[in-house]
Amino acid sequence: MPWDKLANADIAFTFGDVILLPGKTEVEPAEVDLSTSIGEIRLHTPILSSPMDTVTEEEMAVAIARMGGLGVIHRNCTVGEQVRMVKAVKRAESFIIRDVVTVSPADSVEKAKSIMKDMKISGLPVVVDGKLKGIITRRDVYFAEDSGLKVEDVMTKDVITVNPDITPQDARKIMSKYKIEKLPVVDEEGHLVGLITAKDVFYRESHPFATRDSEGRLRVAAAISPFDIDRAKALEPYVDLLVTDVAHFHNENVISATRRISAEVDVPLIVGNIGTYEAAEEVLTRLDVVGLRVGIASGSICTTGEVTGVAAPTLYAVAKVSEAVAKYGSNVAVIADGGVRGPAEAAKSFAAGADAVMLGFALAGTKESPGSPLIVGGKMYKVYRGMGSPSARSRRFVLDRYSRPSKDIAEGIEGLVPYRGDATTVIDKFVAGLKAAFGYVGAANIHDMKAKARMALVSPIGTREIAPHDVKPMDRLPHI
Repeated sequence: MPWDKLANADIAFTFGDVILLPGKTEVEPAEVDLSTSIGEIRLHTPILSSPMDTVTEEEMAVAIARMGGLGVIHRNCTVGEQVRMVKAVKRAESFIIRDVVTVSPADSVEKAKSIMKDMKISGLPVVVDGKLKGIITRRDVYFAEDSGLKVEDVMTKDVITVNPDITPQDARKIMSKYKIEKLPVVDEEGHLVGLITAKDVFYRESHPFATRDSEGRLRVAAAISPFDIDRAKALEPYVDLLVTDVAHFHNENVISATRRISAEVDVPLIVGNIGTYEAAEEVLTRLDVVGLRVGIASGSICTTGEVTGVAAPTLYAVAKVSEAVAKYGSNVAVIADGGVRGPAEAAKSFAAGADAVMLGFALAGTKESPGSPLIVGGKMYKVYRGMGSPSARSRRFVLDRYSRPSKDIAEGIEGLVPYRGDATTVIDKFVAGLKAAFGYVGAANIHDMKAKARMALVSPIGTREIAPHDVKPMDRLPHI
């Protein structure tokens, strides 16, 4: 009966409806362990960047991975562009670069110079039939004034090399001893099998908690449409995770299409978005996935709830989905996606059962987010738009033949967010706030937070009371 729908309605709690209660603690914030797992991937920092074209491209993905999280490259581009961005993340940092760009001795110096410029690299091994013959660096080509010179005329022929079993510590010692920045890796027959650079050794030492694969490369995820198996297959050789980018995953056509991708593409899957116990139950019983994106219509630039009246606020959705995951004894990661503006919302997400959070708004406006800053009224901003906004939809439909519009109405907006500086600083502050929240609750890790956290409802007036009030913040005073 219609009245029963109202009388028995769930209360869809949002982040603003609840607070976390302090508990007895023996945990200091500095002692909190925020590490988490998504499938076999271990994250030191439980943060994924959202696959939005104003949030995550290769620069953001590199920054997030170095901080111990995971970047998800958006799909609002051609397949080739997305593959290039994923490969750029993989090349950004590794101990031994396997996909080495090379030249031959007969190539012109101008060609070598062009490759270095286009690929943004400072040196190229010189090979013949796969065997190392020398190395040419930016310094070599810089002093080569004769445009007719060949690579063999300026390359270094007496090259220090190492074998594939070299350790990072030994590589560093050799580079220091010989004052070189590149170490070609060769096998017993002299074939080039990789390259070690001083930059990669430095980043490995300076970011010990970075999210890396077995070869020391930064990990990266990429968004796909469940209906675009060609994109999934193109990304398969390079990406660590695939993430379905769907507003409402609990759809038979979407689930069936995802099953095909799962069967034909050997890459772990995160699927979503979902917002109910029933959706989680269906995914857990029908698909082999490592993560669930959870939350519908909570994002700051999402208008789904306003336009359609349909929503599953992230806090409510996380609690419902986590209940299903627990019932089925699954280790699938629950990823809170939408409305996580800062560490307070993230802490509440973990208390409700999340294993990680996905950030869009919190990372938009950073130096690493795509696009250049704009100056409006003397202040710096960057563009931030929902993937359901008219401008994002129009670009996707032009570039991606699998993105046929299934709806005739936009479900997102486009706007400006303040420029926030570099993503590293933003994440550092985010993590510090999150650890402080765990400390108040008495949780030493995410598992503890799920078990120990207690919540209380708070009224709209109470929400105002627990925020700064009755004073004029110094940073908002007019300049005199």
